Amino acid sequence: MTEQAELGTIIVTGGSSGLGAAVVQAVLDAGGKPAVLDRVAPSAGVPFVKVDLADSAAAARAVEELALEVGPPTGVVTAAGIDVPGPLDRVDPADWDRVVQVNLFGTVAVVRAALPYLKQNHGRIVTVASTLALRGAGDATAYCASKFAVRGFTHALAAVLAGQVGVTLLIPGGMRTPFFDGRAEQYRPGPGASLDDPHATAGTVIAALRQPAGSEIREMLVMSSGESSWP
Repeated sequence: MTEQAELGTIIVTGGSSGLGAAVVQAVLDAGGKPAVLDRVAPSAGVPFVKVDLADSAAAARAVEELALEVGPPTGVVTAAGIDVPGPLDRVDPADWDRVVQVNLFGTVAVVRAALPYLKQNHGRIVTVASTLALRGAGDATAYCASKFAVRGFTHALAAVLAGQVGVTLLIPGGMRTPFFDGRAEQYRPGPGASLDDPHATAGTVIAALRQPAGSEIREMLVMSSGESSWP
């Protein structure tokens, strides 16, 4: 039987809440060492660098800072994501840009900065898209644009890094997280919405990170059985 890979040190963006926090806990439970990049501190005892992922240069510096503190990462999970829903002509342009900066440019900056380490130790990358990377939704132009782009970026990255670094694209459906907090009622899931447990989704991330040498999970579509955004 092929042995699963050891986790080692895993950098998790957005690791202080939602899916990111669930991934941090899953890494701990699996014997790995999570390290977090976020704007707020994660659970006590988890190495952390405060950073605004909308700033690509700051995101790159934060990766280097974490690597100095906890050692070279063996994996990266880009779980950070935001949205500002609304009609295109009613969303402030700065808010629209920020969604793309965090979701796409922040993902790219962190992956780019971590690549030298991941190439050295044949590490793994898990990027997080969305079912809205598969089809558009009204009043989500920035979010859809950024997540479609994350999907394309990841496909290209997998081709470039084949045989050097494992690359997995995670496409999650809606989850029971604070992601929807603070929105207008029309943009929040209704009381009967079928949302997944982020800890269940995080378990699939661990499966991707622990694939044995020479094996990769290229893409994972994970959602509640009642999810309405797919197919």
